Amino acid sequence: MKKYSIGVDYGTQSGRTVLVEVGTGKEIATAVKEYTHGVMDEYLPDGKTKLEHDWALQHPEDYLEVLKVTVPEVLEKAQVSNADVIGIGIDFTACTILPIDKNGIPLCMRQDFKHHPHSYVKLWKHHAAQKEANRLNEIAEQRGEEFLQRYGGKISSEWMFPKIWQILNEAPEIYAEADQILEATDWVISELTGEVVRNSCTAGYKAIWHKKNGYPSKEFFKALDPRLENVVEEKLSTRIVSIGSKAGELTEKAAKLTGLKPGTAVAVANVDAHVAVPAVGITEAGKLLMIMGTSTCHILLGEKEAIVPGMCGVVEDGVLPGFLGYEAGQSCVGDHFEWFTQNCVPASYQEQAEKSGVNIHQFLTEQASRLEVGESGLLALDWWNGNRSTLVDADLTGLLLGASLLTKPEEIYRALIEATAYGTRMIVETFRNSGVPVDEVYAAGGIAEKNELMMQIYADVLNMDIKISASSQTPALGSAMFGAVAAGKDCGGYDTITDAAREMGKTKDKVYHPLKKNAEVYDQLFAEYSKLYDYFGRGENNVMKTLKRLKKKSAHDVKGETVC
Repeated sequence: MKKYSIGVDYGTQSGRTVLVEVGTGKEIATAVKEYTHGVMDEYLPDGKTKLEHDWALQHPEDYLEVLKVTVPEVLEKAQVSNADVIGIGIDFTACTILPIDKNGIPLCMRQDFKHHPHSYVKLWKHHAAQKEANRLNEIAEQRGEEFLQRYGGKISSEWMFPKIWQILNEAPEIYAEADQILEATDWVISELTGEVVRNSCTAGYKAIWHKKNGYPSKEFFKALDPRLENVVEEKLSTRIVSIGSKAGELTEKAAKLTGLKPGTAVAVANVDAHVAVPAVGITEAGKLLMIMGTSTCHILLGEKEAIVPGMCGVVEDGVLPGFLGYEAGQSCVGDHFEWFTQNCVPASYQEQAEKSGVNIHQFLTEQASRLEVGESGLLALDWWNGNRSTLVDADLTGLLLGASLLTKPEEIYRALIEATAYGTRMIVETFRNSGVPVDEVYAAGGIAEKNELMMQIYADVLNMDIKISASSQTPALGSAMFGAVAAGKDCGGYDTITDAAREMGKTKDKVYHPLKKNAEVYDQLFAEYSKLYDYFGRGENNVMKTLKRLKKKSAHDVKGETVC
């Protein structure tokens, strides 16, 4: 009898669930639920409490709605009995954190804190803790903290401790009331199993935890702020459970919420990018996976620990057991193109797209595909949402160079695509220059699946073949695979994720091969990109930060005015 596993992928704007046949990896049914509250970057749900610049929040109720709506939907679509579902796994954006009270209730879901911004989920792209990140990096460097080098020399404002420190600095009452501060992915698992289980992936990549050394010392946290001396014991946990393990079993309450059977195996939570690696069948070192969406995360397996400048981290067993898992990323990819179409495209283009029966992205892509490499005369930096790797600086901003009165929207659109490809090449070259091989490149996500022009540009810029995930829901498939591992072989699943990857991980037959003529021109353009990258990103010209500082000051001045 066929057995099934469920994977739930929590993204930036929505959650998606896939029902997968164990043994083949065949996706039987998929369901998507848009978050009711979306991403809150201007106001809280009350519509009155205004958020400051660089904030990005979510509501944890949306995560439960995803389970309530999508899990029963995939069972109904597939006409599969819950008795045949052996496991469930989830993955999440990271670092996405929330404070909970002693009963496991998120503080934002309590009446006394629902109007307080710091009580909500801080999404991965919440960059308002940059001041804390800067100070953390400064003190860590002064003290010669060894951990800093494992993260490319800088800890990002997106990560756990800068965000926790921001709460402590700006809302000490929230910090005091929080019994724990959790990754959202671990909170959802606690809602499924009734127990908080912290996963090794987010702990290693986002909370400076090391398999052998644990967290940084109390002395380090005290040097940051005396109030943080015991932050690990008071707000986190020293009990970290490895990915690929079983977190527990579905409670009666969670079974009623999801429509699954009580006792169904639940996998330890994971990160959306990392969980996708086995879903494309990667089980060896030297293979880089790009998970491409609103942002892009780059995951690479290595055989030894190396210091790679500007990387998001290297974690032993962080992706697959037996390997060093390296992570890098770009903060702005899909968001890049969405910003452009919403703010910079004339009505005439929108009308032409409608007449052609395509959306504006497809229309611009078709127009951009007719351009030769270099024909636009444009060059862009892909920092519209800061730079994650290799500069680790959320205060950097976008740049478009070469525009004239003759520049057309499709030329800018193509330049923005090329900019993201250059950013990936910068990451690949940094890996290689640090002694970490990159021999093959894979891509997953909606962009990789749908945008042939973009993937060809990436192949040309990297001058490498690019293989594409066979699944349109790669992270969800990976989570389902981990769910099958949690169930175990005796229940129809697998003993290891490597075994699952060999049977269920797949790529498409189509491979993007670099075109020699294009690659040669892109080499020249990348050389110019690299100069701009260093000039604006490494301190020679801090104009981007100056502009951002003046913008913030102006906003504060206006906010503080008294109108008579």
